[in-house]
Amino acid sequence: QVQLVESGGGLAQAGGSLRLSCAASGRTVNRYAMGWFRQAPGKEREFVAAITWTFGTANYADSVKGRFTVSRDNAENTVYLTMNSLKPEDTAVYYCAAAPRGTPTPLKSEYAYWGQGTQVTVSS
Repeated sequence: QVQLVESGGGLAQAGGSLRLSCAASGRTVNRYAMGWFRQAPGKEREFVAAITWTFGTANYADSVKGRFTVSRDNAENTVYLTMNSLKPEDTAVYYCAAAPRGTPTPLKSEYAYWGQGTQVTVSS
Protein backbone atom coordinates (compact mmCIF):
# COMPACT_ATOMS: atom_id res chain seq x y z
CA GLN A 1 0.00 0.00 0.00
CA VAL A 2 1.21 3.49 -0.87
CA GLN A 3 0.03 6.70 0.73
CA LEU A 4 0.48 10.06 -0.96
CA VAL A 5 -0.05 13.47 0.59
CA GLU A 6 0.21 16.64 -1.48
CA SER A 7 0.85 20.11 -0.18
CA GLY A 8 1.91 23.51 -1.44
CA GLY A 9 -1.04 24.60 -3.52
CA GLY A 10 -2.49 28.07 -3.31
CA LEU A 11 -3.03 31.28 -5.19
CA ALA A 12 -0.47 32.80 -7.54
CA GLN A 13 -0.48 35.58 -10.08
CA ALA A 14 0.17 34.94 -13.73
CA GLY A 15 3.92 34.76 -14.27
CA GLY A 16 4.48 33.66 -10.69
CA SER A 17 5.68 30.42 -9.18
CA LEU A 18 4.53 27.71 -6.81
CA ARG A 19 6.06 24.48 -5.60
CA LEU A 20 3.99 21.42 -4.84
CA SER A 21 5.19 18.58 -2.64
CA CYS A 22 4.09 14.97 -2.49
CA ALA A 23 5.12 12.93 0.53
CA ALA A 24 5.05 9.24 -0.26
CA SER A 25 4.99 6.39 2.21
CA GLY A 26 4.81 2.64 1.87
CA ARG A 27 7.30 -0.16 1.99
CA THR A 28 8.05 -0.36 -1.73
CA VAL A 29 7.27 3.18 -2.78
CA ASN A 30 10.74 3.71 -4.28
CA ARG A 31 9.97 1.09 -6.93
CA TYR A 32 7.14 3.19 -8.32
CA ALA A 33 7.22 6.04 -10.79
CA MET A 34 5.66 9.21 -9.45
CA GLY A 35 3.39 11.37 -11.51
CA TRP A 36 1.60 14.68 -11.31
CA PHE A 37 -1.80 15.16 -12.89
CA ARG A 38 -4.25 18.02 -12.84
CA GLN A 39 -7.96 18.45 -13.27
CA ALA A 40 -9.67 21.71 -14.07
CA PRO A 41 -13.43 22.17 -13.54
CA GLY A 42 -15.40 20.38 -16.22
CA LYS A 43 -12.31 18.80 -17.76
CA GLU A 44 -10.65 15.41 -17.72
CA ARG A 45 -7.74 14.74 -15.43
CA GLU A 46 -4.59 15.24 -17.47
CA PHE A 47 -0.95 14.31 -17.20
CA VAL A 48 1.51 17.00 -16.15
CA ALA A 49 4.83 15.33 -15.34
CA ALA A 50 6.37 12.15 -13.96
CA ILE A 51 9.69 10.97 -12.57
CA THR A 52 11.43 7.79 -11.48
CA TRP A 53 13.01 7.46 -8.05
CA THR A 54 16.15 5.66 -9.15
CA PHE A 55 17.54 7.72 -12.01
CA GLY A 56 15.27 10.74 -11.89
CA THR A 57 14.11 10.12 -15.44
CA ALA A 58 11.43 12.72 -16.13
CA ASN A 59 8.60 13.12 -18.57
CA TYR A 60 6.50 16.24 -19.20
CA ALA A 61 3.33 17.23 -20.95
CA ASP A 62 3.97 19.59 -23.83
CA SER A 63 1.86 22.26 -22.15
CA VAL A 64 4.27 22.56 -19.22
CA LYS A 65 7.66 21.86 -20.78
CA GLY A 66 10.13 24.61 -20.00
CA ARG A 67 7.94 25.98 -17.21
CA PHE A 68 7.48 23.09 -14.75
CA THR A 69 10.15 20.89 -13.22
CA VAL A 70 9.56 17.60 -11.44
CA SER A 71 12.17 16.44 -8.94
CA ARG A 72 12.52 14.03 -6.06
CA ASP A 73 14.27 13.70 -2.72
CA ASN A 74 14.91 10.01 -2.22
CA ALA A 75 15.95 10.43 1.41
CA GLU A 76 12.66 12.14 2.24
CA ASN A 77 10.49 10.08 -0.13
CA THR A 78 9.14 13.34 -1.47
CA VAL A 79 8.44 14.44 -5.02
CA TYR A 80 8.19 18.07 -6.01
CA LEU A 81 6.61 19.97 -8.84
CA THR A 82 8.11 23.42 -9.28
CA MET A 83 5.85 25.56 -11.42
CA ASN A 84 7.20 28.75 -12.98
CA SER A 85 5.72 31.23 -15.42
CA LEU A 86 2.27 30.22 -14.30
CA LYS A 87 -0.71 30.92 -16.53
CA PRO A 88 -4.40 31.16 -15.67
CA GLU A 89 -4.94 27.95 -17.64
CA ASP A 90 -2.76 26.13 -15.10
CA THR A 91 -5.57 26.56 -12.58
CA ALA A 92 -6.65 23.11 -11.45
CA VAL A 93 -6.55 20.59 -8.65
CA TYR A 94 -3.16 18.91 -8.82
CA TYR A 95 -2.80 15.26 -7.89
CA CYS A 96 0.22 13.17 -7.09
CA ALA A 97 0.10 9.54 -8.18
CA ALA A 98 2.23 6.39 -8.08
CA ALA A 99 2.66 3.92 -10.94
CA PRO A 100 3.69 0.37 -9.98
CA ARG A 101 5.48 -0.35 -13.25
CA GLY A 102 8.12 2.22 -12.42
CA THR A 103 8.17 4.09 -15.73
CA PRO A 104 7.27 7.81 -15.95
CA THR A 105 4.22 7.15 -18.07
CA PRO A 106 1.64 9.79 -19.00
CA LEU A 107 -1.13 7.16 -18.96
CA LYS A 108 -3.55 7.79 -16.10
CA SER A 109 -4.57 4.12 -16.08
CA GLU A 110 -1.03 3.08 -15.10
CA TYR A 111 -1.24 4.88 -11.77
CA ALA A 112 -2.61 2.78 -8.92
CA TYR A 113 -2.39 5.22 -6.03
CA TRP A 114 -3.51 8.83 -5.81
CA GLY A 115 -3.27 11.65 -3.33
CA GLN A 116 -6.18 13.81 -2.27
CA GLY A 117 -5.19 16.73 -4.49
CA THR A 118 -4.20 20.32 -3.86
CA GLN A 119 -5.77 23.38 -5.44
CA VAL A 120 -3.70 25.73 -7.59
CA THR A 121 -5.33 28.96 -8.70
CA VAL A 122 -3.57 31.39 -11.04
CA SER A 123 -5.05 34.84 -11.41
CA SER A 124 -4.56 37.01 -14.48
